[in-house]
Amino acid sequence: MAEAAAAAVVVGSGGLLSPGLGIGWRSGLAGPIARLTGLSFAEVVAENLHDHGHGIDVPAPLQELIDGGLTAVAHGISLSLGSAAEVDQTRLAHLRSAGEAINAPLVSEHIAFVRSGGEVPAGAPHADLLEAGHLLPVPRNQDSLLVLAANVRQAQAGLGVPLALEPIAALAEWPDNSMTEGRFLSELLDRTSALLVLDVANVYANAVNNGREPLAALLEFPLERIAYCHIAGGQVLDGLYQDTHQEPVPVEVLELAAELVRVAGPLPLMLERDGNFPPEPAFFAELDSIADAAGMPRVTPGAAARGAG
Repeated sequence: MAEAAAAAVVVGSGGLLSPGLGIGWRSGLAGPIARLTGLSFAEVVAENLHDHGHGIDVPAPLQELIDGGLTAVAHGISLSLGSAAEVDQTRLAHLRSAGEAINAPLVSEHIAFVRSGGEVPAGAPHADLLEAGHLLPVPRNQDSLLVLAANVRQAQAGLGVPLALEPIAALAEWPDNSMTEGRFLSELLDRTSALLVLDVANVYANAVNNGREPLAALLEFPLERIAYCHIAGGQVLDGLYQDTHQEPVPVEVLELAAELVRVAGPLPLMLERDGNFPPEPAFFAELDSIADAAGMPRVTPGAAARGAG
């Protein structure tokens, strides 16, 4: 089973990213990241790359990593592929430009909506475009599939490189969901030929918050379509597991990542840390814990001397 799944993953991802440990590049972590060796890839939030009128500005520390041979991926957060309105062409163009600026072999976005409405009519007394400011879940039903598939295909036509889609973490389920997350994803990816960004922490959060067993939920996902994987920390607040990206990765999520690799074989797997950045030793220790759980080489300074353990 493991060998068959691993072979399927290689076919699905197209070899765009090499298996190994990656990192979500953040300016607040630029110094420690520069000291890592043997990284497989880095993911960059596209909306954090800005165009000041002469093209996308790539931060110097990130550009140095790319010039040194590190593969980078642009990760969008604002296309709102789950919205009923068509894809915003300005945002789509920015995602493409961000990917081109860092020479990304693929780009990624979320299966979510972040806005509703359309352009504001001339003379309208109020704005018709509503921005949520958060990634919000779409109902898992046939109507949502139609909207998502159309928007994904529109995005693919404007990108120039493969698109990978990430299911989000949510605190609650829509009452009219008619499919499991795994089946919904399989149908969407079949209709669009898109790839999958599998966020292990999101799988854990959604399963725990909805009374499911995390590994059972994970194994329903179309693992053969994985482009790469996220792992991140969170915490329980008000009885719900919240995927904050600001705490250390919990043991349960590390164990789920280990099970994923056991079933699917070696994968590109990266740490997302969006805030509350720890001191460098703690940051390196967290990366080591992920590498060890997934059976990957460590990438932190002195890792070879310390060995895995």
